[in-house]
Amino acid sequence: MQSAPQNLLNEYVASQNFTSTADIMDAMKTMFRDAIEQIMEAEIDEEFGRTRCQRTSEEGIPRNYRNGYTKKTVKTQLGEVPLKIPRDRNGEYEPRIIGKYSRNADGMEDKILSLYACGMSQRDIAEQIKELYGVEISPELVTKIGEKIMPEVTAWQNRPLEKVYPFVFMDAIHYKVREDHHYVTKAAYVVLGIPLEGQKDILGIWIGEHESSKFWLNVLNDLKSRGIMDVYLFCTDGLCGMMQAIEAVYPQSRLQRCIVHQIRSSTKYVSYKDIKHLMADLKQIYTAATLSEAEANLQCFAENWRTKYPSYVKSWEENWCVLSTFFEYPPEIRKIIYTTNIIEGLNRQFRQITKNKPGFTNDDSLRRMLYLASKRIMKRWRTRYQNWDLVLNQLSILFAGRDAG
Repeated sequence: MQSAPQNLLNEYVASQNFTSTADIMDAMKTMFRDAIEQIMEAEIDEEFGRTRCQRTSEEGIPRNYRNGYTKKTVKTQLGEVPLKIPRDRNGEYEPRIIGKYSRNADGMEDKILSLYACGMSQRDIAEQIKELYGVEISPELVTKIGEKIMPEVTAWQNRPLEKVYPFVFMDAIHYKVREDHHYVTKAAYVVLGIPLEGQKDILGIWIGEHESSKFWLNVLNDLKSRGIMDVYLFCTDGLCGMMQAIEAVYPQSRLQRCIVHQIRSSTKYVSYKDIKHLMADLKQIYTAATLSEAEANLQCFAENWRTKYPSYVKSWEENWCVLSTFFEYPPEIRKIIYTTNIIEGLNRQFRQITKNKPGFTNDDSLRRMLYLASKRIMKRWRTRYQNWDLVLNQLSILFAGRDAG
């Protein structure tokens, strides 16, 4: 877009005798109004192929023609601007630069959605817009603007995905959602993937109440229907029913349960007097160089602590098949998969954004918030995973011959 010639700008400034920035803003509003109205005049002339007051007819039957103006006030970053919208007899003309039913211009809706994505409440957004731009908007308008993006949210949730993802991480974050006139706790199940290109991507967010193998089966089938034919490794917390669902949909895939989550969940009831020594023994297991060394250390750990903490030891022994998966891979891959820190970091950002929202009015309200937050977060995910070239070379050897369909 070209700027105005300097000589015209100098003449305009000299003729206006500005004395404050407020005068300049008022002049800009006037220019904005005049430019918009001129564009709409050109649009309607182009549509009807004739100038003002001209009518056309076909075989003596009058056809459509211009029919005065409709007044409308639009909200802009310059404040509220009154406009005269040309109209026609049959109501066929629809302005392209400002929608027929729109009362927001020049990205005002984007500004509102941006504030919403930061976790601000509808009332706080209304106050912020008034303070910044001198425009009065109601909390209800903020809600309506948010509702308008639901088709975009649905399209994002159903978008096609890559055929192969070396790593997929799954975790849940819980929120209060209004249902049947009272608030219930629901989980937002977040799936994050790293494709062969090495950049993180949020593959989708599912809202549900009860976690089960059937629930995860639906999620995995959804991912498969969107194009994912193979996942090398799934990395999760101890999500209920996950192993059965993976075996049903991606039978070639391996599952790694998060070591950090296992430590946290199984040390809840350990006495503070024992915790230091127990953790030292436990560290010998998950920092071992090889699987055989880790299993030997697990056996020693069990002998030392089984009598005092039988349930703790039992938890490690029963889940060892999914806790020890990472020992099959070199250090660069182990570093990625032994913990779900990558998705926990994402959930921490979600919590930071939604901390001022004690509850959501419905599932769609929660979906919108997390979608807008996801867009905001993913803008910063521009680089590949650390040492990705080395990781990719190792993956190509370890998973050679895998048919992605």
